[in-house]
Amino acid sequence: MKLTTEKLFTHPLGILAAATGATFLWGSAFPMIKMSYAELDIGKGQVYEQILFAGIRFTLAALLILAFMKLMGRSTGYQKGSWRGVAKIGLTQTLLQYVFFYYGMSGSTGVQGSILAGTTSFFQILIAHWMYADDRITPRKLSGLIVGFAGVVVVGLSGGATGVHFGVAEICLLAAMFFGGLGNVLSKKESGRLDILYMTSYQMLLGGVVLTAIGAAGAGLMPFAFTWSAAGMLLYLAVLSALGFVLWNTVMKYNQVGSISMYLFLIPVFGVFLSALLLSEPLHATVWLALGLVAGGIVIVNRKPAAPSTAHAGARLKA
Repeated sequence: MKLTTEKLFTHPLGILAAATGATFLWGSAFPMIKMSYAELDIGKGQVYEQILFAGIRFTLAALLILAFMKLMGRSTGYQKGSWRGVAKIGLTQTLLQYVFFYYGMSGSTGVQGSILAGTTSFFQILIAHWMYADDRITPRKLSGLIVGFAGVVVVGLSGGATGVHFGVAEICLLAAMFFGGLGNVLSKKESGRLDILYMTSYQMLLGGVVLTAIGAAGAGLMPFAFTWSAAGMLLYLAVLSALGFVLWNTVMKYNQVGSISMYLFLIPVFGVFLSALLLSEPLHATVWLALGLVAGGIVIVNRKPAAPSTAHAGARLKA
């Protein structure tokens, strides 16, 4: 029996592999961006340099996907009537998300950024409530949202010896996660009529070019002194963007938003531990508490309600 893309990405093992792979890649972005900033000497106040670096990353990621499409013999030409959908996704999922994300990461730790990334799932649930009539917020989802955002509150109220604080950078990270969630929902909608590789590559190309133009306007076209190490980090970030978004957008296309969103709790898990490993950032008790609340909230939000037992169903019928 021929294994189609739909069968692959609706099979439980296929969903697990694709969603876990995407979240691992996204989780690894937190320490990698911090390491890239250090290697290229990009400071917190160098906003244009941050935007330019993001633009180069996503433009390169888009070109990698387009090159892959060419190798597969797929058409990379413009698909009539696609510009509006591609533009909406490029504006939210790439441009706005990463303007806020790159500035936020310049003033936050990899661990804290990873924890706040877990809010993408909550924003996604809230946005889906307004955009899809069959995906409303239920009491179970509401309780999960409260538990998850309690983790954000823990991050915000902690400080001192914990090494965690909440300020403008963290607010920007939350804004980035909102636009990321919005972009995910829009991608789900547009993937019904657009090819995933086409949609992902061109929305990244559009967002990447605009980011590059904005950054270059303030910092110059190439203010960085690239080392082999910095170039390797940039290439890795481009590859993880290309592969991560293709995997995620594909698995979102063939499955319900609610059934896939639970995997987003893996982003803060991967991000926290990779930041501790690669950046030597400490894991204080507050970090564990916040991580547990965020992850627990995502699990509650996305947990399927238990099916009624035969006995209960029979009792209702008799009544």
